[in-house]
Amino acid sequence: MDEPKAERPLAVVTGASSGIGYHLARLAAQHGYDLVVAADTPLADAVREFEALGANVQAVQGDLASTEGVLHLITAIGEREVDALMANAGHGLGGSFLAQDFDEVLHVINTNIVGTVHLVQHIARGMVARARGRILITGSVAGFMPGSFQAVYNGTKAFIDSFALALRNELKGTEVTISCLMPGPTDTEFFERADMSDTRVGQGRKADPAQVARLGFAAMLKGEADVVAGLKNKLEVAISKVMPAQAVAQMHRRLAEPKGQS
Repeated sequence: MDEPKAERPLAVVTGASSGIGYHLARLAAQHGYDLVVAADTPLADAVREFEALGANVQAVQGDLASTEGVLHLITAIGEREVDALMANAGHGLGGSFLAQDFDEVLHVINTNIVGTVHLVQHIARGMVARARGRILITGSVAGFMPGSFQAVYNGTKAFIDSFALALRNELKGTEVTISCLMPGPTDTEFFERADMSDTRVGQGRKADPAQVARLGFAAMLKGEADVVAGLKNKLEVAISKVMPAQAVAQMHRRLAEPKGQS
């Protein structure tokens, strides 16, 4: 008589259609997780690749900046126990704050902050009740820097970096770990979607998203507090902590200011 197959653990990954989120979901599939993946762009191609790695995959396409979008994802998860959450969905927005459309400003805030903390609270409650679970939240080294010409995005990532570390401390004594992945510029669609292709940072060297994802996934499995991806980014974080804030803001301006505005 054949023994029944052990049930595979479940991972939820947001922003999973491309970039870091895609590679996090791929790593989860390779490590034996089934998946619920979410993004605001089509997921069909990514789902086929995850399924080819042996995962059972459910895809949810929706806007996680909205309460309805988050609730749609929560409904898709249903009563299933989530073993790992990789809250990676996020958007950027470049350019002068005063020239930005406020609906776009609000969308960045709601995606990066509101949708993230809503989903994390819901899933973390279940994990704590079961005394088991791992959460990886994608923050950014941008959270350490006053982000001239990227002011709203950097502000949201400052919130996320702080939130992740605070929640980790609150959950000490439980069997639930919170880890924060803090990448720097990464070779994804981020800069094009943020309208930053004509900036120094948009045109400069960027990290491999697969490597960034591997660092974050490993940190999550080990239950580490945080990981800054890349030596250059670690140096920039260290510098940002000792330099005057306005000097850091000016440094960021040189990287993020659109050409023709200096």
